[in-house]
Amino acid sequence: MRHGKKINHLGRQYGHRQALLSNMASSLILHKRINTTLAKAKALRKYVEPLITRSKDDSTHSRRIVFKYLQDKIAVSELFREVAPKIADRPGGYTRIIKLEPRLGDNAEMCMMELVDFNMHLLGGSEAAPAKKAAKTTRRGRKKKSDDVEAADSDSAPAAEAKATKKTAAKKAAPKKKKSDDSGDE
Repeated sequence: MRHGKKINHLGRQYGHRQALLSNMASSLILHKRINTTLAKAKALRKYVEPLITRSKDDSTHSRRIVFKYLQDKIAVSELFREVAPKIADRPGGYTRIIKLEPRLGDNAEMCMMELVDFNMHLLGGSEAAPAKKAAKTTRRGRKKKSDDVEAADSDSAPAAEAKATKKTAAKKAAPKKKKSDDSGDE
């Protein structure tokens, strides 16, 4: 009988299930959001939340314990450097599960699982604001002139405009070239 056994086996043996959860936890930490089935997301939440809690204490011992579960150096360093400072004041509930439409192939319940403090749409784009460009550049790669430089060049601007209008007038007056019929398309 299986009374009191609350773990979801996910249709896999122990080693396969541990590898699945480890890989999904690493992906969640690295990408901050993953799409998966609802059953896997619920199992992953039980797996990853204690690891995130452990990351609040940045010690060698904590890093080794987390590495035992994740087995990915990049994910461990990302967890301790970027994720832990953001969730330092949160007492739990580091992940969010949002249900999506069922999968087309087998109608499985799908969901999106994400780290709570990393959703820029819900946070109002506080992280998106510093992503503005510092200075606009032209197509050739040089920086555009600033307003004060443009004001100094405004004296020569009418002469440049006159040259430009002469060139466009000359192009309009020139006879158009006829296209040849033997273009090679048959």
